[in-house]
Amino acid sequence: MEVLFLPDHAAVLVAEDEAFIAFDLATTIEDAGGIVVGPAATVKEALALLENHPVAAAILDVNLSDRDICPVAELLMARGVPVIFHTGLGIPDELSAKFPNLIVHLKPLVPEQLIRQLAALIAPETPPDVGHVGGPAAASVQ
Repeated sequence: MEVLFLPDHAAVLVAEDEAFIAFDLATTIEDAGGIVVGPAATVKEALALLENHPVAAAILDVNLSDRDICPVAELLMARGVPVIFHTGLGIPDELSAKFPNLIVHLKPLVPEQLIRQLAALIAPETPPDVGHVGGPAAASVQ
């Protein structure tokens, strides 16, 4: 069985307003050796967390309980932080027009796929066999 992990105990912001999904994402990140920042259920909470917690990557639901995620995504992208959008809907036109190369995954996302994608985004120069133990190198995940 392949065991996946995130490099350097990476801090990952989770912005998700559905409690069960937020818990699943947080558990997946922690099981891979990452540090969860959040989960934030609102844009306001996510922005407050980012004031005090540097992050290596983020997993963002597109629509939180108070509004769409655009302000958080724009702040993270301006800082050069890789973002994975995890959504049951689509991406707002404003974001897709401004950032045409967004990484978008529809819910539900397989945990192993999420960790592979995060590891590749956090440490893109990492050789293929680094980032997981006990199995062959993972193929690139889209």
